[in-house]
Amino acid sequence: MTATTARKRIAVVPGDGIGKEVIPHALEVLRATGAPVDFTLLDWGADRYLADGTTVPPDGFPMLARDFDAIFVGALGDPRVATNIHAKEILLGMRFKMDLYANVRPVKLLDVSLCPLKNINPADIDFVVIRENTEGVYMDMGGYFKKDTPDEVATQEDINTRKGVERIIRFAFDYARTHGRKKLMMADKSNVMSYAGGLWQRVFKLVAAEYPDIHTQHMYIDALCLQMVRDPRSLDVIVTNNMFGDIITDLAAALQGGLGMAASGNIHPGLTSMFEPVHGSAPPIAGKNIANPMGSILTGAMMLAHLGLTDAAARIEAAVLTAVQQKKTTVDVGGTLGTKECSEWIANQI
Repeated sequence: MTATTARKRIAVVPGDGIGKEVIPHALEVLRATGAPVDFTLLDWGADRYLADGTTVPPDGFPMLARDFDAIFVGALGDPRVATNIHAKEILLGMRFKMDLYANVRPVKLLDVSLCPLKNINPADIDFVVIRENTEGVYMDMGGYFKKDTPDEVATQEDINTRKGVERIIRFAFDYARTHGRKKLMMADKSNVMSYAGGLWQRVFKLVAAEYPDIHTQHMYIDALCLQMVRDPRSLDVIVTNNMFGDIITDLAAALQGGLGMAASGNIHPGLTSMFEPVHGSAPPIAGKNIANPMGSILTGAMMLAHLGLTDAAARIEAAVLTAVQQKKTTVDVGGTLGTKECSEWIANQI
């Protein structure tokens, strides 16, 4: 990582659908802060794939790791590409081939009007989900036997390595400590998935001994889903595997106003990391100036904070909070503005 005072080089992949709409607006908000960042747009996405069959250029991932400080990615997915092969090779390619093993999802309620739960205040929902990002059932290991027959068998293997489990658990403890958080919960399904869960249980206990200042907890993943709805006040930092993390972060997004408000980072400490809003490409609403840009804007703020540009990040977050409080938002979170107008209001506020 270069020094905080140096200009940061950001690779930008706007993506497909509403990604191509909200990411440019988010860049304008980032520019409004005056942060020392330079953006390089990459045309990776459905349009490029349909034009010449390219998903990722041959030197794509090494180039990202070599030439950039961070990557800012919009939603990927286009109905014109039935297999969505481009989305898989770009997005999962970054995660797996660049070894971005920690998916970090802050879950913070900005305003009481955004939460579907009763008697909840913004201070009650402020937790972080840390998801293992390169293993589990998403490693695409499995197969078919007697496919398309009545006797068909499909297998999907859940891969958990000692190295992978230990480093994500250690990342979660370090995150809790450096961010002043006092509790870390590990969620699994070890009462049924005894081998994978057993590995997670043993490693969690071993690593926890090195962090006596962090209070540790454990919940089965289904019990955690219940707890997220019943009493999110009790949650602080959660670490879990790839699939469970994918599921509970969508549930968590509902607590903070929906996927349009959710930011995330895909991180490998010390290496070029990638940041993406968690909403999909939403082709039916693309180009209609109604998509919520706040998830992309908050993702940009998260990226700046990761790069050490904490003042600029804080100014973005404050402007987004003001926009929510004053209803200068898109319709999905209670406002009347379009995508462009909402983004411009936030940029002007900064």
